[in-house]
Amino acid sequence: MTGIPLAAPYLDTSADELSFALGLSAHDALAVTEVETTAGLTVELRLLGASHQVFAGPVRETVACLPGGSRRLPETVTEEFPGWVYRFTARVEHHPQTEFARRVAEVRATAQGRADALCGVFPGDADAVTALAMDRGPGVGWRTWHTYPHTGHVVATHTRMEKR
Repeated sequence: MTGIPLAAPYLDTSADELSFALGLSAHDALAVTEVETTAGLTVELRLLGASHQVFAGPVRETVACLPGGSRRLPETVTEEFPGWVYRFTARVEHHPQTEFARRVAEVRATAQGRADALCGVFPGDADAVTALAMDRGPGVGWRTWHTYPHTGHVVATHTRMEKR
């Protein structure tokens, strides 16, 4: 199995429960890694029991199962921060069970052996994973995946920050 075995319950139990927020304080993390970017930002990838947080300069992105007050997971968000333009996209993929296992293996392989990525495997199902990985390209970017074995859903997000 590729990924960090997590000794924590799987708190976001469906794609429909995910919400999105910018600017939240740090939640308790199950795993954290920091990445220095060529753009001069330190990016902190944070794996939560309820999904993920990424802190990059002025941005504090949270995609997680959050109590009230947060907005449902949007397809796109564009925001301006001091010196940066932030762009976020999310999509929900649905896979039949045979394809789902293959897709989860791809997600795990994306993060395997990389110092700029995290992949957590939740107890009870080897296909219940949350993964985060830095994305190469202009500016600063990252991708995340949240998998839901009982429904065959994979929530994939992509974030890009570019200097203004």
